[in-house]
Amino acid sequence: MYDIWNRRYTGSKYKLADWISDLISGNCSGNSFCDIFAGTGIISYKMIDKVDEIYINDFLYSNELIYKAFFFQSKFDENKMEAYRAKFHALNASDLNDNYISNNFGGKFFSENDSRLIGGIREAIEADRSKLSEKEFSILLASLLYSADKCANTVGHYDAYIKGHDIVDSFSFDLISPYKADKSNIHISREDANELAQKLKCDIVYIDPPYNSRQYSRFYHVLENITCWKKPPLYGVALKPEPENMSEYCRSNANVFFKDLIDSLNCKYIVVSYNNTYDSKSSSSKNKMTLEDIETILKSRGKVKRFETAHNYFNAGKTDFNDHKELIFIVKVK
Repeated sequence: MYDIWNRRYTGSKYKLADWISDLISGNCSGNSFCDIFAGTGIISYKMIDKVDEIYINDFLYSNELIYKAFFFQSKFDENKMEAYRAKFHALNASDLNDNYISNNFGGKFFSENDSRLIGGIREAIEADRSKLSEKEFSILLASLLYSADKCANTVGHYDAYIKGHDIVDSFSFDLISPYKADKSNIHISREDANELAQKLKCDIVYIDPPYNSRQYSRFYHVLENITCWKKPPLYGVALKPEPENMSEYCRSNANVFFKDLIDSLNCKYIVVSYNNTYDSKSSSSKNKMTLEDIETILKSRGKVKRFETAHNYFNAGKTDFNDHKELIFIVKVK
């Protein structure tokens, strides 16, 4: 079974999650926590048992779906989920017709057989949607996303697929392992962070925005496509749909939006993750906000504590990161 951290994701805080959650627990007090750019959801997972109320937000459809699958507190039929697992695990690609996934991504992001299985299972989940609760639907679809990601012919994102080799069939459907607790105050949303900040009231807000020009909706377009299942036309070598859901934090005016976010927050503590990739040789890796931008904006809200640790950042091979660090800023709001 898949745990929430069993996926490849640019900027994932999996290896830093214990360090970050310990810093939050040791330097902040409060009963409510918001992970406003939640990404993989790993920081939410680490904090969920430490607070009474938690807000988990991200602007990707696939991430929202994954949060519902793992965290949405609703009963589901485990025997039914196991029956679907056995059914999907036993499928043979040769028994399936071609579909949207195999026609577009076969032999590229996935092997021909794996893509036929992924598309066939997605069609089956959609066909049975009326027989499934929201929790059950989310579990099955999130399980498909995790299983597909595990066999994807990529370096960890979907901006490109690996060329020049035969793709081995390796897809195997397995279920995720949902978080189980008697906890009602879990709020899951897919909102623009700046808009959510206007109405949010929370003790601790954790902020880990994208800092460079890599748009996550484009990086993970295949998973977004499988989630939404609108079957749009695709373009270019990477087979992307028309652009949508683009973040202002990946553009040159990112610091303007960051300041608006920080100024809008109604909270006791602001916790910000930042990695020092702004000296990168790759233009797409260069941060849109400098360390000085971050510190100046945060100091306007209160006293700032700074923590740092060495961290190996995602690197596709074009950039040499020397002395790379992950920084955490904790602001006690005045």
